[in-house]
Amino acid sequence: MAKKARAPKPPRAPQSGARTVQAPQKRSGSSPRTSSSGGSRRPLYWALGIVGALLVAGGIAGIVVASSGKSKPEGYALRGAISWTDLPGLQTSKPPWSANTATLPARLPSLGLQALAQEQLAFHIHQHLDLYVDGQHVSVPRYIGIFPDQSSQTGVSITEVHTHYTDGIVHVESAKALKYVLGQFFGEWGVRLTSQCMGSFNGSCTNLRWWVNGVRQHGNPAKLVLKPHDEIAISVGRPVPSHIPSSYSFPQGY
Repeated sequence: MAKKARAPKPPRAPQSGARTVQAPQKRSGSSPRTSSSGGSRRPLYWALGIVGALLVAGGIAGIVVASSGKSKPEGYALRGAISWTDLPGLQTSKPPWSANTATLPARLPSLGLQALAQEQLAFHIHQHLDLYVDGQHVSVPRYIGIFPDQSSQTGVSITEVHTHYTDGIVHVESAKALKYVLGQFFGEWGVRLTSQCMGSFNGSCTNLRWWVNGVRQHGNPAKLVLKPHDEIAISVGRPVPSHIPSSYSFPQGY
């Protein structure tokens, strides 16, 4: 049964007592998060006081929504392949990479994703990402897929695939049970992902390897269909991390 849709969470760091289950969780193994920017606040355009007040007034704080990932996806949300050379606003520097929301609306038409006024929870699953460049863990920033939008009733739009915090959890929340792929998430982030490359910097196509639930994979990770509770790890460059996580401890209700 489809769950009641809720407006997107206020794009700000979690406060004491609000949705505490989404605090970063401990995962199996010991993959340190070394990015210096992972926990920093984003620019203050997120501090949209009126929008935040509306979201809280709508009953967002403290809500825990159970996953409805048992629905069987029908068809792909993205039709065709992503043309990375034509995708605007790709990040060309070495990580850490920002959420890159300023140019996100220009990328959405090519990614099979929509700008929604609120989360749609008929299909609701989660995955976890661990990324490595030259053996160093790369932080996945919060607010990928969430951006200020004056045309939205709430002043904020959110896509079907997004992050809320820097915990590496990817949220897939859609009005329809469709197959969303990892390339859509990287595309809205503006980070190239192919069978050989992660990113667009010098060395981004050296020794790419990837795993799902600790099992080495081959082929193009951008085509990976996102499934409930997958632990996805991608490494580019050298050395390859000595430990690849095989699972992640998701918060209760995910």
